[in-house]
Parts: sequence; C-alpha cells; structure tokens
Amino acid sequence: MSRAKEIMTRGRLAVILIIAILLIDQFIKIWVKTHMELHESIRVTDWFYISFIENNGMAYGMQIGSKLLLSLFRIVAIGVLGYYIWLQVRLKDVRWGYIVCLSMILAGAVGNLIDCLFYGLCFDASTVGHVSQYVGFGNGYESFLFGRVVDMFYFPLIVTTYPEWVPFWGGQEFIFFSPVFNFADSSISVGVVALLLFYRKEISRISFSIGGRTKEKGVRTKDEGGRTNEEGGRMKEEGVRTKGDAE
Repeated sequence: MSRAKEIMTRGRLAVILIIAILLIDQFIKIWVKTHMELHESIRVTDWFYISFIENNGMAYGMQIGSKLLLSLFRIVAIGVLGYYIWLQVRLKDVRWGYIVCLSMILAGAVGNLIDCLFYGLCFDASTVGHVSQYVGFGNGYESFLFGRVVDMFYFPLIVTTYPEWVPFWGGQEFIFFSPVFNFADSSISVGVVALLLFYRKEISRISFSIGGRTKEKGVRTKDEGGRTNEEGGRMKEEGVRTKGDAE
C-alpha cells in the first residue's frame, strides 16, 4: 500500500486526470467539428442528441463581455488555479478528492481555452451545408484567441408547452434541459458541485501560501501544548492536595 502511494502521488494524479480529460474533450470536439455540419443533430434517444453548435462565450453557451477579454480572463484564471493546485499537492494533509475536483475544473477550463486559441487558426468555418476541415496552422477562419468553442451534448429531458393562461410564455414551447454543452463544461460543473457538497471546509480556508497553513498548524499545536501544560498543572495541584490530606 505504501508503495502504491509513493507511485501515485497527488501531483501525479492531478496531471494524469487533467491529461485524460483534455484528450477525451478534444477528441470529441475535433470529431464533431470535422464530421458534422453546423446545427446538425444526431438523435441518440428521445432525451439525448448530439447537436453541433459553436459559441463565443463561457460554459453552456453563456456570453459575457468581448471575446478577447473572455479569452484573457480564462488564461489568468487557469494560471491562478494551476498555481493553487501546485500549492495543494505539496501539502500532506490535503484530501485526494479535493485535488481531483480542482483538477477537473482546471482541465475543463483548459479544454475550452484550447478551442479559443487554436481552432480558429487550424480549421475553416463550420456552416450549414459545409463540414469543417483542417486547413493548416494559420489558415483558419479566425485569428489567435478568437476561435469558437465547440458544443455538442443536448439533453431535452422534458419537452412540453406552457399553458395558454401563463403570462408572457403561454402557448410557447418549454424545454428542460435546453443548454448545449461539451465534455469540458461537464467536467467543470461536476468539479464545482462536488467541491460545494463535500469540500466546503477546504474552500473556507483557501490560501495561496504554504506558510500560512504551516503557521495555522503551529498555532493549533501551541494551543494543544498549552492545554497539556494546564492539565499537568491541575494534576500537580491535585497531587499536592492529596498529599496534604494524607498527612
């Protein structure tokens, strides 16, 4: 068991998990982009479709601000999260699951960033009636940082119509769950939800300093030592009283 722990350290686990998620994510995206037309949909079941769309925004097709600012924000966020994971894997008391969740979030963010960085440089534009192909680096449909993120997973779990008496939406179609997303998005979502459910203690004491954690341990040790000395003093005092009673 100790030998297995030596081989599979937290750092190696994080690296292996990040690489695995990136490979799966990019394989799916490249296959969809080079085999499907834009807005083409493949029915798997009544509640699961492979539907090819592209977006300029964040996870699940959300768009906030300009494309350039969003790409730059992703780069900074990935750098900060990567540094934080590097700090955590050096600590001995960090739970393995915490590292797994952080690695899933980082891998998902990097997966979507790869689309923005390189897809616009390497592929021609996907359109209705045209399947995109690799056209060589630098000959693509957009410049660096401006590539579009490929999404494909669509789960219309409930498809119905609002009653006519409902204000504003009466008679319109209602779909749950309507966002189209990719493997990287799901990796981020699962990681975030797991953090909130199982690792709130770690989240509450996030620190970018190993010294801070060490100092915190030192304070706890000092407090425990103080309590031990206090208990020893009480025991000594009780011993003196017992000796006096005996005399």
